[in-house]
Amino acid sequence: MHLRPTARLRLASLAAGLTATCVAAPLVAAAAPAAAAAEPVNLSQGKPATASSVQGDYAAARAVDGDLNTRWGSEFAEGQWLQVDLGQVSTLSSVALSWEGAYGKGFRIEASDDGTTWRTLRTVTDGAGGQQTLPVSGTGRYVRLLGTERGTGYGYSLWELQVFGTPGTDGGPVDPGGPGDPADDCAANAALGKAATASSAEGAYAAGLAVDGKADTRWSSDFSDAQWLQVDLGAIKPVCGIEIDWEGAYGKGFRVETSDDGALWRTLRTVTDGTGGKQALDVTGSGRYVRLVGTERGTGWGYSIWELRVLTTGDGTGNPGTGEPIEGGGDLGPNVHVFGPSTPVADIQSAVDAAYAAQEESQFGLRRDQFLFEPGTYPVHVNVGFNTAVNGLGKNPDDVNITGGVWADAEWFEGNATQNFWRSIENLAVTPTGGDMRWAVSQAAPMRRIHVKGNLMLHSSRYGWASGGFTADSIVDGQVRGYTQQQWYTRDSTLTGGWDGTLWNMVFSGTENAPPTTFPEPAVTTLDTTGTIREKPYLYLDGDDYAVFVPSLREGTRGATWKNGSTPGTSIPLDDFYVAHPGDTAEHINAALDQGLHLLLTPGVYNLDETIEVNRADTVVLGLGYATIVPTAGQTALQVGDVDGVRVASVLFDAGAAESPSMLTVGTEGSSADHADDPISIHDVFVRVGGAHAGKVDSAIVINADDTIVDHIWSWRGDHGEGIGWDVNTADYGLVVNGDDVDGYGLFVEHYQKYNTLWNGERGRTIFYQNELPYDPPNQAAWNHDGIRGWAAYKVADHVRNHEAWGLGSYCVFTSDASIVSDNGFEVPITPGVKMHSLLTVSLGGVGTYEHVINGVGPRASGVETVPAKVVSYP
Repeated sequence: MHLRPTARLRLASLAAGLTATCVAAPLVAAAAPAAAAAEPVNLSQGKPATASSVQGDYAAARAVDGDLNTRWGSEFAEGQWLQVDLGQVSTLSSVALSWEGAYGKGFRIEASDDGTTWRTLRTVTDGAGGQQTLPVSGTGRYVRLLGTERGTGYGYSLWELQVFGTPGTDGGPVDPGGPGDPADDCAANAALGKAATASSAEGAYAAGLAVDGKADTRWSSDFSDAQWLQVDLGAIKPVCGIEIDWEGAYGKGFRVETSDDGALWRTLRTVTDGTGGKQALDVTGSGRYVRLVGTERGTGWGYSIWELRVLTTGDGTGNPGTGEPIEGGGDLGPNVHVFGPSTPVADIQSAVDAAYAAQEESQFGLRRDQFLFEPGTYPVHVNVGFNTAVNGLGKNPDDVNITGGVWADAEWFEGNATQNFWRSIENLAVTPTGGDMRWAVSQAAPMRRIHVKGNLMLHSSRYGWASGGFTADSIVDGQVRGYTQQQWYTRDSTLTGGWDGTLWNMVFSGTENAPPTTFPEPAVTTLDTTGTIREKPYLYLDGDDYAVFVPSLREGTRGATWKNGSTPGTSIPLDDFYVAHPGDTAEHINAALDQGLHLLLTPGVYNLDETIEVNRADTVVLGLGYATIVPTAGQTALQVGDVDGVRVASVLFDAGAAESPSMLTVGTEGSSADHADDPISIHDVFVRVGGAHAGKVDSAIVINADDTIVDHIWSWRGDHGEGIGWDVNTADYGLVVNGDDVDGYGLFVEHYQKYNTLWNGERGRTIFYQNELPYDPPNQAAWNHDGIRGWAAYKVADHVRNHEAWGLGSYCVFTSDASIVSDNGFEVPITPGVKMHSLLTVSLGGVGTYEHVINGVGPRASGVETVPAKVVSYP
């Protein structure tokens, strides 16, 4: 990274300024007679500091080291933060900031008792850099500066952060213990026996010898400063301490860093005065990978370590011992942002703007955000970016009203909304400024339980293409306009002002005031009712307490469930859920499930080396803020047993590098139990194979259990991003249905290498199906089978006697070889009980060909005009 030259302030003038601020701060904050108040002191100097990012060697600790010639510098992005652990809950009176040239124009000062739940003490929107002293009033152990707007094109850079106040009076730090004497709850060595790597190894002194538990073996590096030793803990774990047993060749200067993915690193501790021997460091953070990076050798040799210990809590997994009862409920984590009617509007706007600045273009980033609005009215404008969910906490949508607007547009992609994925809005009303709400999205961007008090635009402000989308259990007072949307499914809603604009495949079921069926022109398919359905569970406030509402099963209904009152269903208190956080192990999560708890996944990425197993009837698994599960050991990520009533909702699965048999399997192989009265249901379940990283899976989603409801999925083999290629992100099937009487509502399945969807079960029903065939078969010979050119997008197995589907589209764009042909978009057995309605195929720009739509019937789809080939019904 190019580092700009900086004008360094003279030490004397800076010190004088800091002295002045230190004297002034107590005078501003004092509210009681001097005799009754303790003199504020600098609580932060020399305390452990962490940051969202570090530019080069400008580590977080350098902003609290008392040295006015050193500084912290962040990456060049909004949403960066610097945090200091004061060691105990203390009373806070002021915060003094000494900015380097890269200052913060907008930022918040926040405090927390536990490092997860944050309170805003001060919001600044007009910062000018230089020296700032901010009076604050509050308490906390952790203090964080969270940037919301940079003052320059660079990042955020601080010479010094000073937190003034009165130390806690509880007798000492919350986590007692010192070097060589870690606290009892920070004693398990998570690095023992784990995989270790290094920048270099001297002779036979390999990296693994520093984590083998033996006092007479060691790692040794080459004879240069910039060497490192890294250990893979196997999963994200909390890290509370580091112990190093140096051989004679010690490190005088080094950093301790952690990472969730081995690519993006956070500095937990910087040491500049190491003396070797046995060294113990208190740190606060988490990660799967822990790295010691040498910056200055203490001798003329390299770095040499007898043993490196990474300390975590409990049994070494980062979880309490499995023999102890696991408590339900708890904190929702740092990535959940909760606003109430008393929250200053400027603070809300600042928080949502900062998230959008970070997430607008970050398709495959690690950040996850969940915004929760308590019942009330909020005059704010919420732009929703990638990996972001916005929810109301009322029991019904009208309990929360956003009177500015909720928006998804595509300016980041020059008006093209075909990649506006992975974002959602749920359970609130929107009264849009100007009368129009815009939700220009494509796949994995559901709109549920929304009351739009105006018009709803499903196209971008530039009228670029969009490839959505899904609406359920919603009411739109004005008109819905889908002008450049290629397809959309609206289920069980009320469109008071009707619908305008149709391209390829608009489908409605159980929707009041929907347009009538006119397929093939315009391409509208409408069913009076949906069938057997239940709505997705959602988090809400039951009085002052969090709970999850579980809507009831219903059949043959029309319109939103809450149009004449509250949605029917039952409430489950949050105390009955295990509230999981990134870093939890699958073993611990399974122990909680076995104990009888439901599962709430707070936002973040869960790298797990075992399958999550849900075997208790009526268990709810609910994710917040695009919680993401990555299987790291080639296992199925989540397995549901052949039991009644399990709900799995709002979970994103990212395939790992080792091939998994599936991401989600519902029911065991050969399942036969009757679940008609209490079916398993999955809602807003999304799969990625490639994109974030190289991944492999055989069959992404497998449904073995009878009577399962599949309510909106996107199963996607990546066509862009990281780890993309015909032989790289390999995946045969996107959805395999083996169970009988399975209903699918809103199935988006794309780019798999064989059948995107294979339906083996009897009496299946699908309402709305969207597909693209794989972009990347290298040639026709690589994509043939049994004398057939290509693979159908949707295959009903030859033995099936009864199946029915409505509103199905498949598109091709064979970017590696435009001469490739798929003989059929759809293949089904020829039998009276199999009925298909409103089908189409599209060759995008003529890059590839469909010979027929279904079973040799229907016109060819080809040519640069991109004209759909359609079949009204088959047979």
